[in-house]
Amino acid sequence: MALAVKPRASLDGQHFHVVVIGGGINGVAIARECARAGKSTLLIEQNDFACGVTSRATRIIHGGLRYLEHGELDLVRESLRERERLLRERPHLVHPLHFVLLLDQNSGRSALKVRAGLWLYQKISGRKTTKLGEMELKRIERALDAGRRWSLFSYEDAQCEFPERLVAEWLTEAIDAGATVRNHAEVLAVDVSHGRARGVLFRDRLTGKDQRVDANWILNCTGPWADRLCQRSSVRTKQPMVGGIRGSHLILPRFAGAPDSALYTEASDGRPVFVVPWNEQIMVGTTEVADDTDPGRTAPSQDEIDYLLRTVTQLFPKAQLNAASIKYAFAGVRPLPYSPSNNPSAVSRRHFLHDHTDEGAARMISIIGGKLTTAASLARECARAVGLRPTETAPIAVGPGGDLDPLLNQATVDVAQAGSISEESARGIVEWHGKRAMDIARTALVGTELRAPICPHTAHIVAEVVEAYRKECAVTLGDILLRRVPVALGPCWSESCSREAALRIGAVLGWNEQTMGSNLEAFEIEREAFLHRPSVSSSVLKAAAD
Repeated sequence: MALAVKPRASLDGQHFHVVVIGGGINGVAIARECARAGKSTLLIEQNDFACGVTSRATRIIHGGLRYLEHGELDLVRESLRERERLLRERPHLVHPLHFVLLLDQNSGRSALKVRAGLWLYQKISGRKTTKLGEMELKRIERALDAGRRWSLFSYEDAQCEFPERLVAEWLTEAIDAGATVRNHAEVLAVDVSHGRARGVLFRDRLTGKDQRVDANWILNCTGPWADRLCQRSSVRTKQPMVGGIRGSHLILPRFAGAPDSALYTEASDGRPVFVVPWNEQIMVGTTEVADDTDPGRTAPSQDEIDYLLRTVTQLFPKAQLNAASIKYAFAGVRPLPYSPSNNPSAVSRRHFLHDHTDEGAARMISIIGGKLTTAASLARECARAVGLRPTETAPIAVGPGGDLDPLLNQATVDVAQAGSISEESARGIVEWHGKRAMDIARTALVGTELRAPICPHTAHIVAEVVEAYRKECAVTLGDILLRRVPVALGPCWSESCSREAALRIGAVLGWNEQTMGSNLEAFEIEREAFLHRPSVSSSVLKAAAD
């Protein structure tokens, strides 16, 4: 079987009601909302959907416990409301997760203050949550540094292990609602004349051809690139809109004593740090460092890597973690509101809509800030800002609320039978693709090469790749393996896995040897630029040994 990927039609000269620039989770959510409101919508992304800030987050869906300390009750309330919506609508991707707040004797936060904050947090959520039992808390405490006196507080939030998959689902829903989408298409400038934004000029990177489209509204949702787009379009703001803050993470293997719950604690400088089980590994993050460099080339600094490794080794000295333990590190630039006088931790995580009318670009709005949890509510706000009525849809779920395990088990059996695949593969498909799992099962039935695993270390199959090319706008091998079917983020991935995956995918897509080689080379370059294998300084190794 060879799958022919259709060439993209030119959009030159077309008119859209809304053009959304930027295909992260916020941009995709906004395009989906505008398309559902019945308006012609174009979504343009310079690289691939979800390949920027979205894929470099801590991947938790939370109300923001620390926002309470800054008095941002409205943001906490909005975040908790959106957390509940995601848990209800996307239970295959967003799961409840127990968190344990750790304080030692040196913490600046009192136990009384923490208990009061957690009580208020639960009250605002309006949801009865479960807490970890004493035995589990004791197990966690035994794994921690025995030389410190610990206080442990249990609460509940949620996790989206793969926001890339959430973006892919929202993207297909936007397309189904009539949106036109283009990834690998760079906006060169917004066309501004006579005091109004009138369209955009962009270059399709797949063809190298420039195209111009007209629009009633332009929504600049480029995150850390927002100011650059304005500068390129001669839209002059009084001051920068974005104050880029780099956040870095380490990925470690699961180690002896590693928690099954997420830990929320303080580093040596008092900054909050998460230690989160993720994708059969452990994620440690994040840092907050001012960064005004090219967001597309951001990377964890040596100081950040040292800082995070030192934090986790001091928490779990018995695990004997060291530099060689780090599987990889990654970084992203959060597009927080410009606030040069504030400590990065104190800058609001609330989103803002910046209307450019006063700068001679009416009907252009830049979206500043935001986070994974509140992307859908931001999208509804943007729809209202351009005169649309947001849609309220029925929950999209694997099954009704409550205990999802029996429903997941039944869906797994049904997909396994429909696709003639193993239950392990079927479960992975259901967990990553939700209601589209049965479509993938039918594709798998076409041939044995489609039922083959993408590489020997994963149960995910080539049929998932085919669906991503057909329905989720995947273009490159990186689009597939890092975002649509993100097996390359797994604990066992290696260069040999990349080669094997390219061979199996290429055979189905009809790649010749040259196409195979160029796809594989481009993928390895992208993977290396995203997932850094750092070296760690001798000072940290000494600290770990101590």
